Amino acid sequence: MELINQTTILEFHLLGLTNDPELEMLIYGIFLCIYLITILGNIIIFLAICSDSRLHTPMYFFLSILSINDMCLSTSTIPKMLVNIQAQNNTINYIQCISQLCFVSIFSGMENFLLAVMAYDRYVAICKPLRYTITMNPGCCVLLVLLCLLFSIMDALLHSLMVLQLSFCTNLEIQNFFCELAQVLKLACSDAFVNNLLILVAVFVFAGGAFCGVIFSYIYIILSVLRMTSQTGKKKAFSTCTSHISVVFLFYGTGLGVYFSSSVTEFTRYSAVASVMYTVVPQMLNPFIYSLRNRDMRKSFGKFIGWIS
Repeated sequence: MELINQTTILEFHLLGLTNDPELEMLIYGIFLCIYLITILGNIIIFLAICSDSRLHTPMYFFLSILSINDMCLSTSTIPKMLVNIQAQNNTINYIQCISQLCFVSIFSGMENFLLAVMAYDRYVAICKPLRYTITMNPGCCVLLVLLCLLFSIMDALLHSLMVLQLSFCTNLEIQNFFCELAQVLKLACSDAFVNNLLILVAVFVFAGGAFCGVIFSYIYIILSVLRMTSQTGKKKAFSTCTSHISVVFLFYGTGLGVYFSSSVTEFTRYSAVASVMYTVVPQMLNPFIYSLRNRDMRKSFGKFIGWIS
């Protein structure tokens, strides 16, 4: 394959989820609805939390940050896909691709760390309730969010800058609806060994570390709940955790599955579908799974709707 000088304007082709024109219009409608639900739902959740002083607690503070992050992650991928389908043009230029890759990495990493922080918050609330207000004070909560953002940006910039050092060939087809790091590396003509090594290190250190933090937090939570004598207390404790843990496994399971499978197999349309499961679906379900099943959130939601109507 012909090697392209990086001073030339490169274009990548996002093959998306299908090449059937009829299915493309169906996918366009589905993803447009998903995007609107994601943005509207998370905006309402964020505003409802801000407007109700009863929800000014660490758990809902982290939930509001997660809502902002989910909107940003969805905006990093879906609008470009919708524009490409509408224009019947699946290209994305080099700068746009690297920028999208960087932003997706930032917000995916932020989601990864936030899920771990939210698990830690539930651990302190259930296992050490008497020290909760001291441990999870406002300064600590803000610091945890800033650390999540810092680690996410550092990781994303490292990968993006390393990609900029690569040369690419003429066959620049990405089997996905956005520029995913692992797939972009597959298209490089120059040696991407260091880049792939960095991905493995990042997956094990950041994603693996955060996931282990979630697992250990829930092990202690389950042990603590089982020791409770009150059935009402057990039910309340589990109700605050079931929604979070379901999205944790959805996000980590599909995300890690995509990256591990990419190292041993070629990318297919199934890889693109799996990518949807960790970059689109959890962000849409966030307002429903995390919030609308919570009684305090439902009350605040109703109050907020009544206030704006």
